[in-house]
Amino acid sequence: MSDKKIRTMVTAAVLAALSCVATMVVQIPSPMNGFVNLGDCFVLLSGWLLGPWWGAAAGGIGSMLADLLLGYGHYAPGTLIIKGAMALVAALIFKAFKKNTAGALVGGVAAEVVMVAGYFGYAALLLGKGIGAAASIPGNLVQGAMGLVIGLVLFVLLKRSKALDKLNIQW
Repeated sequence: MSDKKIRTMVTAAVLAALSCVATMVVQIPSPMNGFVNLGDCFVLLSGWLLGPWWGAAAGGIGSMLADLLLGYGHYAPGTLIIKGAMALVAALIFKAFKKNTAGALVGGVAAEVVMVAGYFGYAALLLGKGIGAAASIPGNLVQGAMGLVIGLVLFVLLKRSKALDKLNIQW
């Protein structure tokens, strides 16, 4: 196995672990009577840093593991798909914008829309909550906004520090 493949695989595992831990441990009180976690910023970073496929795997698996470990197993299949789709969308739009910060912003916004719509659809249709699932939309919007802002800040800091050059992950 080449160094590039090993480096990509290890980076994906680290981002999956960070996504899991940030979801489980970092919980910020939300104005919507709940908590916001920082898992989304690492899901977005997974897409931006690793590309659509490795990013989707890292973001989806890490977030799904958090659901399983926190006792929300009924959300795990949806989380795997929704968070994986978030990273996929973020990466594809980022690539279409020639991998610049504006592309990260546009891709991040689109990815967070996927998250909000995905969880609404999952709760409404598959968990049987119907229109009552709409109650989760404001909290998901707050979480998405925080994940996007913090993810962009981390992305810009990583670019400025030249840490991404040392990873040498090309996609």
